[in-house]
Amino acid sequence: QVQLVESGGGLVQAGGSLRLSCAASGRTFVRYSVGWFRQAPGKEREFVAAVTWSGAIARYADSVKGRFTISRDNAKNTVYLQMNSLRPEDTAVYYCAADSSDSCASSPYAYDYWGQGTQVTVSS
Repeated sequence: QVQLVESGGGLVQAGGSLRLSCAASGRTFVRYSVGWFRQAPGKEREFVAAVTWSGAIARYADSVKGRFTISRDNAKNTVYLQMNSLRPEDTAVYYCAADSSDSCASSPYAYDYWGQGTQVTVSS
């Protein structure tokens, strides 16, 4: 079992930056891909970014490419999402998730464990 806890969300003006963290406890997730998803009110959960256990491969949604960067520090059991040039449309609850098959998938169905989410609000 892996427990995931997100942090770093908050309120920021458009054009600003935030860094989200996803800390794992319990069974180590060193061999797991980790993904970030987000869900805005009235919308489906959507893929944001994912990274393989080694950190060698990362993938991003087109809407965040060039603005967001995913990284991980396996020694700290933590994955980060650096979000720059934030836009009001980035407002959502952000979730991290772990995939034991290390597929770096964009589908939420590939992920076994989920955190509770952290709110990100971008004002215009």
